Amino acid sequence: MLKAHLQGIGMTSQRTRDRLIERLREEGIRSMAVLDAMRNTPRHIFVDEALASRAYEDSSLPIGHGQTISQPYIVARMTEELLQQGPLDRVLEVGTGSGYQAAVLARLVGSLYTVERIRALSDLACQRFRQLGLRNIYVKHRDGGMGLPEQAPFDAIMVTAAPEGIPLALVRQLRLGGTLVLPVGDRKTQALLRVTRTEEGYDKEFLEQVVFVPLLGGLS
Repeated sequence: MLKAHLQGIGMTSQRTRDRLIERLREEGIRSMAVLDAMRNTPRHIFVDEALASRAYEDSSLPIGHGQTISQPYIVARMTEELLQQGPLDRVLEVGTGSGYQAAVLARLVGSLYTVERIRALSDLACQRFRQLGLRNIYVKHRDGGMGLPEQAPFDAIMVTAAPEGIPLALVRQLRLGGTLVLPVGDRKTQALLRVTRTEEGYDKEFLEQVVFVPLLGGLS
């Protein structure tokens, strides 16, 4: 029964998933590793059952608690940018949310640490990771703004909510040459950036305009 649920039927079937992958390719995603990871990750288990038929639309969807599951194109784009520097052993994700981005990343990196401030979301994400047999994901319930210094340095860090500026606490948790991919800005204007740690501080590169929920502090 569980296997059938993961495989999906109708609007959640592998055929529907494959059509999404073709759209992502047409939109400019080139990494076959990223496309394969997304093809093999059943997005419909990361949304409410009432929204499962929309899981393979290229759009963000609500997941409760004022949060969303990111648009598949953005998941693919951020993952592709994170992997630009080559194989990654230790990666941090700030903002577990539904767990979908983490599930995609976990298929492509050695170890993935992910932090989430909302307990209900982190608990549900853990259940989904177990369903998928993903054993290289380590979930922490905590305020993600300060990262996970006790596990640093990381080869790369991804932030899935938008701070108003580049968090230096996260930059400092990268190894030299490591990459931080994140949206930055206010509720009206946000830019997706790739930040690389250097000996002098960091370099940043603009990728594209985006819309994310804001990065909030505190626990709930």
